[in-house]
Formats: sequence, C-alpha cells, structure tokens
Amino acid sequence: MDCLFCAIINGDIPSNKVYEDDKILAFRDINPQAPVHVLVIPKTHIPSVDGINEENSSVIAHIFETIPKIAKSEGLTSGYRVVSNCGDHACQSVKHLHFHILGGSQMLDRMA
Repeated sequence: MDCLFCAIINGDIPSNKVYEDDKILAFRDINPQAPVHVLVIPKTHIPSVDGINEENSSVIAHIFETIPKIAKSEGLTSGYRVVSNCGDHACQSVKHLHFHILGGSQMLDRMA
C-alpha cells in the first residue's frame, strides 16, 4: 500500500506529533490553514468517510472523544473547526481518513 499517512503511522516519515495512542495519531499539518492545524488519523487504514462501517466505527467514536482533549491541549479555548474532506471533488489529498482541527483565530462564517 502506498499511503502517506500509513507511512507516518509506521514511522517511515517523520511528523510533529501532538497526540498518540494505540488507535489514533494526531500531528501538525505541514501546510497549515490556520494558526493551529492538527490532523487526526486512525491507525487503521480507512480510505475516507465513505469507508466508515460497523467494524471500524468505534475508532471514529474514539477520534471524536479525543478531539476535544487535543483542542484543549493546543489552547483552543474559544472554539475550533473539525473538517474531513471526502473524495476528489472535496479535494481529499490523502486517501486515508483524516480530520482537520483548525483554530487559533476567528474563522470565516462561510465554509466554501
């Protein structure tokens, strides 16, 4: 499998980790779109939101239980945005499910 995020999980490519446990990894985005831009990924390869199913949904629940802890540790006390792009038309650049935590400044009220 030729997956950038799987290579990061395996330690083949370095990352600036902010959180890790047995199910997920969170690290700083190399092309930040906000003052705080952290990616949260499952350690199990799931291609996108479309790949979430009964067998892996507990990992996704764990991600969403952990996101507030990561946001707090990053000082995002006034709010933050969580985004996941799904597919080519949404500009999903890495075909491994990931969630962007964006914050550190006032967000625009438009999503597009």
